[in-house]
Amino acid sequence: MQPVVPPRPVPAFVPDPLKMYTLSELVDIAEQNNPDTRVAWENAKARAADLGISKASLYPTLAALALADTNRSQLFFSPDYYRQTSGTFSPVLVLDYIIFDFGRRLQGVAISRGNLLAADFLFNDTHRKIIFQVMGAYYRVLNSKGQEDAQEANLKNAQTVLAAAEARLHEGLATLPDVLEARSAAAQADYDLQSAIGATEIAQGDLATALGISPTSPFQVESIEHLTIPQELTDTVENSIDRALAQRPDLMQQVEQLRAAGAEIKAAKTAYLPTLSIDGSGGLARIYAQQNLAPGVDSPTQETWDAKLSLTWNLFDGFARESRLARAKADQKQAAAQVDAIRDQVENQVWSAYSTARTALRQQKAAAALLAAASESYNAALQSYNYGVRSQIDVVSAQRALAAARTADVSARTQLLTGIAALAFQTGDLLHAKGP
Repeated sequence: MQPVVPPRPVPAFVPDPLKMYTLSELVDIAEQNNPDTRVAWENAKARAADLGISKASLYPTLAALALADTNRSQLFFSPDYYRQTSGTFSPVLVLDYIIFDFGRRLQGVAISRGNLLAADFLFNDTHRKIIFQVMGAYYRVLNSKGQEDAQEANLKNAQTVLAAAEARLHEGLATLPDVLEARSAAAQADYDLQSAIGATEIAQGDLATALGISPTSPFQVESIEHLTIPQELTDTVENSIDRALAQRPDLMQQVEQLRAAGAEIKAAKTAYLPTLSIDGSGGLARIYAQQNLAPGVDSPTQETWDAKLSLTWNLFDGFARESRLARAKADQKQAAAQVDAIRDQVENQVWSAYSTARTALRQQKAAAALLAAASESYNAALQSYNYGVRSQIDVVSAQRALAAARTADVSARTQLLTGIAALAFQTGDLLHAKGP
């Protein structure tokens, strides 16, 4: 039978196509709608239930039973057999309690608590990833929209140069190749604009997916012109690494798993020790009895109880305890190695993100200077061309240089914002900024 994909559920959030959403609002929407958060949340709830189950083993169990029993037998009284029929009905309470087990149940609680804390850190790490996913998609939208705006300006500049060339051709001051060159530049600018529009639509769909809504949902985001561009990095790389080691949730998750593995070893060792437990029952009983064909007799209701104290010591189990202990030790060593591996990864990731952000900061400043210089050069070249002291090639070259500078400026600004966000993602600062 061909499996059927279930339909998309009715979205909990429908964006307002007329509202201009900020980054913080988009992050809030994603945290509420992205299915990854629900997966991590339900996993944490399941681990919390496991902890409750482990703690329940520290308490006695009490059950209410209603027992009904009947039997028939032949009793031998030489030289005859006497048939006897009896029936019993007794409501009772049954108690079962482990008095002492050398900490076996407590280690089970410790294991469950470690798994719960690991699940909590996994939940936080899911939020960290979703926040960065939204920020990355958001900045890609800003970049594509900024490129689109830049290409529109480039097209206007190319059309201005084309109009000037056609006017000079009409006056006999320019040649047809000059006009054709300007037309080619205008056509190229229009082509680049259409490419930028398509990139914006794709980036918008990626952002909608990160928000947990359909890519076809229309919504607007604020322009990059409204964002504050950082001018410097506020901390050193050494402090950033130390902060990451102290607060990265994926590292903390692995540490808790290491603690749970240590509790597994202690629990496996307690299997070699005895267990002392008490169990019993108490209640009321009513008996009906009959011998041969004589009239039956009902006994009066009477108390009944039974108590037992048990010391259980498993002396041999086919080396199962040895195998479980060996497995627990191997799991602990594996968890310790994973902590070391993640620690090294965190340090390298923060170093790489810091270097990338620092490079993006320098590039943004250089791109801003390049844009200012290219704008002045284009304006001067166009004015000189109108006065007849510069050639068509000079104007087209200046226009293309300005187009490249605009593109570089938008890319540099979004790369800087993305780099700062990536550094906050690698250090774990995104979680403390949002406080989920």
